[in-house]
Amino acid sequence: MEWEQVKRDFKRYLLLERGLSDNSILAYLNDVQKLQSFAEVQQLELKQFSASHIQQFLEWINQFPISEFSQARILSGIKTFFGFLQIEYSFLNNPAELIEAPRLSRKVPSVLNIQEIDQLIAAIDLSSAEGMRNKAILETLYGCGLRVSELCKLKISNLFLDVEFIKVEGKGNKERLIPIGNHAIKYIKMYLDEVRVHLKIKPGNEDFVFLNRRGSPLSRVMIFIIIKDLANKIGLEKEISPHTFRHSFASHLVEGGADLRAVQDMLGHESITTTEIYTHIDKDYLQSVITQFHPRS
Repeated sequence: MEWEQVKRDFKRYLLLERGLSDNSILAYLNDVQKLQSFAEVQQLELKQFSASHIQQFLEWINQFPISEFSQARILSGIKTFFGFLQIEYSFLNNPAELIEAPRLSRKVPSVLNIQEIDQLIAAIDLSSAEGMRNKAILETLYGCGLRVSELCKLKISNLFLDVEFIKVEGKGNKERLIPIGNHAIKYIKMYLDEVRVHLKIKPGNEDFVFLNRRGSPLSRVMIFIIIKDLANKIGLEKEISPHTFRHSFASHLVEGGADLRAVQDMLGHESITTTEIYTHIDKDYLQSVITQFHPRS
């Protein structure tokens, strides 16, 4: 069985049947490439793989500087690959199916409080065209909890501001509707009507909301630079990124009593366990519980 042919078929399966994004497909193919390298070292054919071989493969990749999170993701990719082989190549079993992933510790994400978010947004120079755009960007990031990739790909045709919703394309090209608040609506409209309308837009980019001065969609790196510059401007000591606004959005909703399932839907999380991390980060609330209820406080 030829590895290259199998990988081409697997790529086609991920694209057409799973509908995954280019980045996700590349990650899966990289996982399979690692498995192929191991198989060549061990002189193994694909059909010879057993559960013990998968265990040996995991021990093999553990020699390299790969984090436990990456190892878990690689194992997930290998399970998907052998599942594909069962479907398309009539493999009798999936040797990776019963292999457990490394136990992962969940890190509490860094968030901004409302005062810090207000300070960052207030530091934007609204006298410039870029400043008007940047204010709309930050209000949208925080107001909707978007991933930076979702913000960069946001389209005018997916803005339903009259009914206070936007449609975004998330991981795996999955679409979801998210409510959008009055602040974000106000500054998006101002940006569209007073700034964007004067840009010379490159052909093919007419539907993207946020553009650079050359009329092209903003890159993820540019959003990161905008936020880092504002953090330096106000002397914020926390390490922040565009994703910090997403964490803050979720944290503030949960702290305010929002239903966890609703937050999960707005964030586009597949699993509720991913969303549950935001129930552990309201340190002030936890401190007040101790103060109020513990007999030794």
